[in-house]
Amino acid sequence: MRTPKKYDEEFKKQAIKLAKEIGNKGACEELGIPKGTLSTWVGKAKAGEIDIGTGTRSPEESLNLAQQLQAANKRIKELEKANRKLEELNEFLEEASAFFAASRRKSGKKND
Repeated sequence: MRTPKKYDEEFKKQAIKLAKEIGNKGACEELGIPKGTLSTWVGKAKAGEIDIGTGTRSPEESLNLAQQLQAANKRIKELEKANRKLEELNEFLEEASAFFAASRRKSGKKND
């Protein structure tokens, strides 16, 4: 089961404002978020649970921020994948080092 993504309050506010400008469907497509998530935020904004303030960003600025966010999320995923590979390699090297050290001790060889 996947864990839900966590969005910061500023992202939610901008998503709600964008939805008001171009509609929920368009905002979801542009921001890459589920329709249900945005609908919940819009409902909370209408109920006063999320304060969206007066807003100074235009839809173009919001879309630019969304593109930056998508690029950052992609980069994070790439870095996490590379990190996992490095951790696996490090674990392998530690095991190999222990194996060769034990082998060397058994053979009675000393470090030169």
